[in-house]
Amino acid sequence: MKRIMITAYSLGLGGIEKALINLLQLLDKEKYEITLVLEKCEGIFLDQVPKEVKIVEYSVCDDKNIIIRKIKNRLKLMKWKKEHKNKYDFAISFATYSRPGAHIALNASVHNALWIHNNYEQIYEKDEGKIKEFFQVIQASKFSKLVFVSYDNQKAVCKYIPEFEKRSFVCNNIIDYKKMYDNSLEKIDIRKRRITFLNVGRHEEHQKRLTRIISASERLVDEGYQFNVWFVGDGVDSQDYQKMVKDAKLDDTILFLGKKSNPFPYYKLCDAVLLSSMYEGYPVVFVESMTMNKPLVTTRVSDYQEIEDGYGIVVENSLDGVYFGMKKFLDEGYEIPQKFDPEKFNQSIMRQLDLLIEGGSYEKED
Repeated sequence: MKRIMITAYSLGLGGIEKALINLLQLLDKEKYEITLVLEKCEGIFLDQVPKEVKIVEYSVCDDKNIIIRKIKNRLKLMKWKKEHKNKYDFAISFATYSRPGAHIALNASVHNALWIHNNYEQIYEKDEGKIKEFFQVIQASKFSKLVFVSYDNQKAVCKYIPEFEKRSFVCNNIIDYKKMYDNSLEKIDIRKRRITFLNVGRHEEHQKRLTRIISASERLVDEGYQFNVWFVGDGVDSQDYQKMVKDAKLDDTILFLGKKSNPFPYYKLCDAVLLSSMYEGYPVVFVESMTMNKPLVTTRVSDYQEIEDGYGIVVENSLDGVYFGMKKFLDEGYEIPQKFDPEKFNQSIMRQLDLLIEGGSYEKED
């Protein structure tokens, strides 16, 4: 049995965290002994970690005195490295932004991989210096493999750091589709009255741009359309969004349902899933929507071409784009021509992961 260490920040609400839970649940426990190291042992998904997975907390010091903080964190890291150096067959730094997680994974095994979830070209607004500095801080060049969750992300980063290309490949996040189907049967206390759009995710304007949905809804209501938008999630900008809805008198149109560890009953009830983001890594809602056989209305974010192939309406990355996409769905609807095969999707990913962990070479499948 091979020993694997996976590091992350926490298991709070988010696409990275949901993808990690799916990975932990579906990795073969008879082949792999898994240790999960978290900076903060907390979050809405914590109780979904399989019982076979050992959870360890590696908390960093956050003392206000920068000198004390640096000394304590340095000493803790030195002690950790001494106790865990090369004790694992494979190590994964799953939360790209976690500096401690990267250091721990690099120390745990000479066979290691850094997962890269987001579009850092968009995050740093094409600032080459900031992009290179980010990957230097997390010591990306020391990882034996770099795993991008979308082709667009790989292309964007390797454009600025071309030496990454030879050590990188693309592997989408795995999905627990059977659990999705089962969880979608849970009864919820909400009644669908009209055509309903669903948005699932973190409430954070810089990336998610939920103001686009609110403003587009205001325009559509003024034009006489009747529909609902369900927001499942929360975040730093939730109160601002709620105030915006109240000021626009959209309380009967837009409902804030809060964060949910199980969003799938809402997927089952809705008519379409709505994504208004400025950028994404590989959107978890893409594959969740396809699995639940719900059409998407999405802005052009990473790997949007998959949706254009027959799973929804792709619009320009703007407020007008979101408005026209919602309007098009309200006027015409959308029928998915061919149902998505989640089992085939997962099998392809598991073959990649097994090859990665076992040290084989990966060849892209047709």
